[in-house]
Amino acid sequence: MAFCWLWLHVLLFTCSSAHNDFFTSIGHMTDLLFTEKDLVASLKEYIRAEESKLEQIKKWAHRLDVLSAAAAQDPEGFLGHPVNAFKLMKRLNTEWGGLESLVLTDTSEVFISNLTVQRQHFPNDDDQTGAAKALMRLLDTYQLDTNTIASGQLPGSSPAASQRSTLTVDDCYDLGKVAYSDADYYHTELWMVQALKQLDEGESSGTVDAVAILDYLSYSVYQQGALDRALDFTRRLLELDPTHQRAGGNLKYFEYQLIKQKKMEEGEAGQRTETRGRPADYLPERKKYEQLCRGEGVRMTPRRQSRLFCRYYDNNRHPKYVISPVKQEDEWDRPRIVRYHDIVSEAEIEKVKELAKPRLRRATISNPVTGVLETAHYRISKSAWLGALEHPVVDQINQRIEDITGLDVTTAEELQVSNYGVGGQYEPHFDFGRKDEPDAFEELGTGNRIATWLLYMSDVQAGGATVFTDVGAIIWPKKGTAVFWYNLYPSGEGDYLTRHAACPVLVGNKWVSNKWIHERGQEFRRRCGLHETD
Repeated sequence: MAFCWLWLHVLLFTCSSAHNDFFTSIGHMTDLLFTEKDLVASLKEYIRAEESKLEQIKKWAHRLDVLSAAAAQDPEGFLGHPVNAFKLMKRLNTEWGGLESLVLTDTSEVFISNLTVQRQHFPNDDDQTGAAKALMRLLDTYQLDTNTIASGQLPGSSPAASQRSTLTVDDCYDLGKVAYSDADYYHTELWMVQALKQLDEGESSGTVDAVAILDYLSYSVYQQGALDRALDFTRRLLELDPTHQRAGGNLKYFEYQLIKQKKMEEGEAGQRTETRGRPADYLPERKKYEQLCRGEGVRMTPRRQSRLFCRYYDNNRHPKYVISPVKQEDEWDRPRIVRYHDIVSEAEIEKVKELAKPRLRRATISNPVTGVLETAHYRISKSAWLGALEHPVVDQINQRIEDITGLDVTTAEELQVSNYGVGGQYEPHFDFGRKDEPDAFEELGTGNRIATWLLYMSDVQAGGATVFTDVGAIIWPKKGTAVFWYNLYPSGEGDYLTRHAACPVLVGNKWVSNKWIHERGQEFRRRCGLHETD
């Protein structure tokens, strides 16, 4: 009876909460922790019935029981550590499948039925790959090394959390294979070297040996032009396995290529060509973007800084704020970016998250050519849209935005709530429609996006800043505050200095909501400028 009740409970839970792209939202991944916790409970019942024959499974369940129990106490905090998030994807996509195969021949069918049904709603290969690539993105953006990530000692993470957030040899090997499948030999080398290091230090592995790791290593460094290192790895491989046919052939080929290279260097004064390093990508401002995410790069001059102030703001003696003005802080001068402190309460934030979470879906981008909404690899998050009539709290927030900014929000888009996933980010972009996108918001009939209101609904332990790549502004998330800027000049022309990005979340869970305010309705609220950049 207990089995039947648990099976029905878990089936209903998973069917109602199944979504794609789990790794793009920490909020949705918390559901997976409870799903996994239910699985562990079911597994322990099964073990009690078959304990004499299933000692290996009992050890498995104990390990996951401890992990799930700790995670369930603070699901979002637990998944805020990217290593925990990656390992959750890996366990549910790969390791539970191995457990299923292990017990398939047993006479008890209840647990197998439960697990088999639930696996239909588990993360898939894309989720595990997405989480793996997120770790590589964090490695690059925040200039970490693989040992830092593998040990779990990330900046901003607590010592207690890091004790249960380590990567094994198998984990590092799997990360290397993900990079290898994309012909990303730079990251393949990094993670295979880390796997080999941990193996050499005495860590055991039931599935990976040094031969397999060296096989990947020799080829990945060869592809980067490091022939001498490719030879060293190949020789070490052959010492361990002299019968390895591919390595034997590679050894002769690498030796021939190295002799040929040295002759060219001697005869033609040629330079050794190594292509080792991160592969080039599509984002021209990648270096500056990542510098700003680390808190480096452009700094405002002291003279400009001296012109930024904090003040109590009543928006020209607005009746609501004459007696109780809001706290306004200048974050940047051009474009002018201001932050409002203590703008929403804890209860309002929790209500907005509660309303949004069941409807979170992978964030989409409008294709500038076709106008069709599609998922984009440069935006790792899930979003939900909340209308003013759905709950009084949403209406109150909308009205507060109008009262503080002085802009009409009846023509604005609905409140968009976003939750960022493992290494969640939104690469540099503009909020407004450019001249090469004349039909960007045509279907709305409310003109271009004149301004952006961005509300931070959580603190972020490390990473997750909002950066303006053209000017060097860095805005750090602070729960309960909102930042505001105009995307358009008073003339209606776009302000290209407002190009901005959401940096990858290194540790923590980032919730934001934003309101995109449009031109229509502002004719008598913001005076038009006569010149293009007034």
